[in-house]
Amino acid sequence: MQQPHDSVGASGPSDRRPEHPLVPASRVNGTQVYNREGEKLGKVEDVAIDKVSGQVAYAILSFGGILGMGESYYPVPWKLLAYETRRHGYVIPCEKAQLENAPRFEPHELSGWDDAEIRNEIFAFYGPYGTPPF
Repeated sequence: MQQPHDSVGASGPSDRRPEHPLVPASRVNGTQVYNREGEKLGKVEDVAIDKVSGQVAYAILSFGGILGMGESYYPVPWKLLAYETRRHGYVIPCEKAQLENAPRFEPHELSGWDDAEIRNEIFAFYGPYGTPPF
């Protein structure tokens, strides 16, 4: 019998399914995020959940800066993240340079990801269904 995979999506099938596949949002915060080549891009700062559907819409990634100074927040469609048990982190189909050009906001603008103009930028960048244009 084939082992189920923990993710099929942005990076394809990765590892075997985690022993505990459900995780509270508070434990997602701080999880590292990598690109397909294994380069560390940043970490999940928060998640944005659609109030009506209950679906996680975005992972809010912190990226850039040095020692936490100068970081920006990048809302990335949740469906682009694939958890890899061997890395104990998420993988996204995005290179560092591409992420640097993605819609973002600064830490003092915590509600920025919920602004209609930012949402439109996110959809324009990632596509309306989280399909990256790269």
